[in-house]
Amino acid sequence: MKSATLRQSTAPSTLLRSLALLGLALAATATTAFAAGVSRGFNRLLDAVVMIEVHEITFEDGAQRPTGGIGSGVIISKDGLILTNAHVAGPPAFEITVTLSNLERVNARLVGWDHWTDLAVLRLDLDDVKRRKLAFTSAEFGDSDRLFPGETVYAVGTPYGRTRTVTRGIISNNTRPYSDVNGVEGYETGFFNNWLQTDAAINPGNSGGPLVTEDGEVVGINSRAYIGAEGLGFAIPANVARRVADTLVAQGAVTRSYLGLRLRELQDLERNYALAVNTGVLVDHVDTASPAARAGLRPSDVILTLNGQKLDGRFAEQLAPILNTIASLPVGSPVKLGVKRGSKLLELGAVTEKLESHVGEEAAFEKWGLSVRKVSRAYARDNQLVDSSGVLVIGALPGYPAALSGLERGDIITRIGGTPVVGLDSLRGLYRTFEQTPAPVLVEARRDRRVSLYVFKP
Repeated sequence: MKSATLRQSTAPSTLLRSLALLGLALAATATTAFAAGVSRGFNRLLDAVVMIEVHEITFEDGAQRPTGGIGSGVIISKDGLILTNAHVAGPPAFEITVTLSNLERVNARLVGWDHWTDLAVLRLDLDDVKRRKLAFTSAEFGDSDRLFPGETVYAVGTPYGRTRTVTRGIISNNTRPYSDVNGVEGYETGFFNNWLQTDAAINPGNSGGPLVTEDGEVVGINSRAYIGAEGLGFAIPANVARRVADTLVAQGAVTRSYLGLRLRELQDLERNYALAVNTGVLVDHVDTASPAARAGLRPSDVILTLNGQKLDGRFAEQLAPILNTIASLPVGSPVKLGVKRGSKLLELGAVTEKLESHVGEEAAFEKWGLSVRKVSRAYARDNQLVDSSGVLVIGALPGYPAALSGLERGDIITRIGGTPVVGLDSLRGLYRTFEQTPAPVLVEARRDRRVSLYVFKP
């Protein structure tokens, strides 16, 4: 009995051990195959990741100053297009050098940039690449819309100039709203798309590098991390990046429409407005003299429809897609808005304008010790100026004519020597005259709605 019992109990045990060993063997085989696949994907991806060194000129304290920085990028085409962040390689850049995966350095030029999404496209100097017989690989994009919280991702780049660095993490949130009015060198960013949040380490120098899946597909472009926080990094979704990159290559810039609305989610406020849930979006602010203001929109209005399409802005994550719908309309498009104001239902009409940044082009006039910025329409609106003529003083160098005259940061120069200053070009012409024949210059400027006179003495 004992022997029979022993035989009966041994057979299942042997079978289980065999199955376990078979399972381990299969798992090992699958892991080896998976690792080989990841290796192939990552080898291709790593060969497409580059370090970007940028030299640029900034205009501050009344002078132009050279500065520089390091970021990352990823080659996205066989003809040498590189996708990176706008804050890595924006318009102030006058020299861009790219270090390929083989550590060879090649010059590049800016094709276009878009601070609203913090993206820029560069192009390698292909003549130099061919002359030196260099090689590079282009990365492949994945579908960022298919990402889910908890999915493993890798941030690849050159943190602190350390090339081909890989950090692992997960997608913490795949639709994180994140906007910043001064996010890209003082320019606005993040209003028209949600972001990927990840806990993969993103350090200075990682900006512009790819966020990739386990098979090496690019699903995001790393952009920023919360300083002082741990595991709070943000990337632009690849599907957004691809659309913007295509437009930058074709047009050099992304043109968007503007109505002048700031929106707010309706969550927990539906009862206040006698609304069913998932109905409409709340107007939080209307820009002065904007198309929305001229149409009669007011803060606390609820927009129910846009050109006949129902809107649902219950949650913060839903606001960027609504703003992007407006921004994606052709400039000058008529827009019909179905609006609820109190108990009334209104239909208001507006015509979109071209979206502009609050920040304009900058320049320095060193013999005056003066740095200025073009007054944009957005800046004029925000500061309730009559128009966008003149130039904004952003710096006056101590001991130089502008500072000695009493001119200060924030003043708006409107006339020089009795001649109106329309913008930077007209100011450059007046400055050339001063350079050729130095003489005292009478300057008219606005400060706090008052006009005062200043004298620049050579």
